[in-house]
Amino acid sequence: MRVDPNYLASLAKSIDQSSSNEIALTAELSSGLRVTSLQTDPVAAAQSSMLGSAIARDDTYVQGAAGVQSMLQVTDSALAEVVKQITQAISLAVQGGNGTLSGANSGAIGQQLKDLRTQVLSLANTSYQGNYLFSGSQGAVKPFSLDTTTTPATVTYSGDTSVGSITTPSGQTIQTSVPGTAIFGTTSAGVFSALNKLVADYASGTASANASSDTASLTSALTQVSTQRSVLDSSLSRLQSTSTYFQTDASQLTAQQSTLVASDPATVATALKSAETQHQALLSVMNALGSVNLFNYLK
Repeated sequence: MRVDPNYLASLAKSIDQSSSNEIALTAELSSGLRVTSLQTDPVAAAQSSMLGSAIARDDTYVQGAAGVQSMLQVTDSALAEVVKQITQAISLAVQGGNGTLSGANSGAIGQQLKDLRTQVLSLANTSYQGNYLFSGSQGAVKPFSLDTTTTPATVTYSGDTSVGSITTPSGQTIQTSVPGTAIFGTTSAGVFSALNKLVADYASGTASANASSDTASLTSALTQVSTQRSVLDSSLSRLQSTSTYFQTDASQLTAQQSTLVASDPATVATALKSAETQHQALLSVMNALGSVNLFNYLK
């Protein structure tokens, strides 16, 4: 009788392989994942990695856009109040042109205008999460300061003219801020220039003579504020729509990734049962060999 000298080694190797197969199938059934490494399925693993990167980009944008949306909502609320204050100032400027105001009434209106200027200045210096909204890229710098030692008073801008933006995963650029000078103007033109001039005219008693020019300046300033507010409102709308789009895109990509790497529980369970049966059969053969005396076959 001829005996295969490699039989036991081959049998042991088969038992190791069946044991490894059983362990792998058990892990797959437990995790629900068919692809857990590059070795499992190189093509699927590479595709899953690409999908994961795309999902991460979408999620990062959605999270960033949420913060920017909140900032723009605060900005819009501040500018809405500015529009309200300028509109009231225009009404007071018109009153100054009727030529019938008493000294007391003129003084009262002058004080109202100073109060309006203070409120607008405060709104122009609005901050969100520690950063001033209208300083351009200089978020830590208070943008506007009032100097009442001159006549008319002057307002100085300390920010810069940088425009903020955010880029979507598809490469779109959405404007997220407007520098203060684009909204409130400069020392010689814009909201503060018009308000300072009107306050000075009431203080000097020339409000009636300059009512027409003061009203025109304030109306122009109001248009400037409203125009820039519309720009930011458009950005807010685009942020909301793109955020929704990429949130949906991330969900769809996640579903694709799950389908790509997920296992079929029923198929895996069947394969595991078969692997267990095979493993037990191999162990039985090994155990049987342990009880056999080969010298009995040489008699």
